[in-house]
Amino acid sequence: MEFNDLNLFIHLAQTQNFSKTAVQHHMSPSTLSRQIQRMEDELGQPLFLRNNRQVVLTEMGQQFLQFAQRNWQQWHQFKQQIRTNSEELSGELKLFCSVTAAYSHLPQVLEKFRVRYPKVEIQLTTGNAALAVERVQSQQADLALAGRPMNFPNTLAFHHIDDISLSLIAPRVACTATQLLQQDPIDWQQMPFILPVDGMARQRFEQWAKEKKIKHPKIYATVAGHEGIMPMVALGCGLAILPDVVIKNSPMHTQVSSLHLDMPIAPFELGICVQKQSLELPLIKAFWQTLQN
Repeated sequence: MEFNDLNLFIHLAQTQNFSKTAVQHHMSPSTLSRQIQRMEDELGQPLFLRNNRQVVLTEMGQQFLQFAQRNWQQWHQFKQQIRTNSEELSGELKLFCSVTAAYSHLPQVLEKFRVRYPKVEIQLTTGNAALAVERVQSQQADLALAGRPMNFPNTLAFHHIDDISLSLIAPRVACTATQLLQQDPIDWQQMPFILPVDGMARQRFEQWAKEKKIKHPKIYATVAGHEGIMPMVALGCGLAILPDVVIKNSPMHTQVSSLHLDMPIAPFELGICVQKQSLELPLIKAFWQTLQN
């Protein structure tokens, strides 16, 4: 049952005339009759007594009328409150995230906020995910979709969005890396790796290399950002540890393979970060409350 059904019922209870109510709501009397019948079927009780002369509420209809009037009024007041809040808030929010996060996680983060505050403009900047926290600290961004580093600054607040898993990926073309993977045991010391300059994937690689006792990894290249690493792996330049969401959403994902590891790579937290001192600013406060709700 929907809120509009309550409105139809209230109007029909007042007019006691299917034709009048149908005209007011731009529908045919037969369509209105079917909707009322559907409500009665859902409740398991008749709401009206009908004959050729009149439409009268049953005892259950009288009880349901009180319920419908109360809930329709609350729904109407709630919509008015949303409109009022929306009209009060306008301006610009500067938001930073990676290219991948812009289509993997950001749409669902922004959906409720845009509905509630349509006058607020989102100024989105994309770039290296490893720079997200720094962008907020330097006030180049009001908010950022970021991986939570181990040494997360205590001046920032963090709202968890998702846990991001990572995989070690290898090229599918014949190359030095795939030849080394055929060895038993694998000589990890000679394996070429492509690494992010910094950030969560770089930290996870360093942890994994330490666990594998790779003292001096052979680094083919270091790249700013995750998205640029995928084509290098696909072309056979080396192996890389990357977030699964980056791998899945890359156009090169069919040209790489995820390797089975005896020591899984620990996931990291993805979330929205903001300066704590900014949480009382109206736009940022509204965004934060929308996240928490």
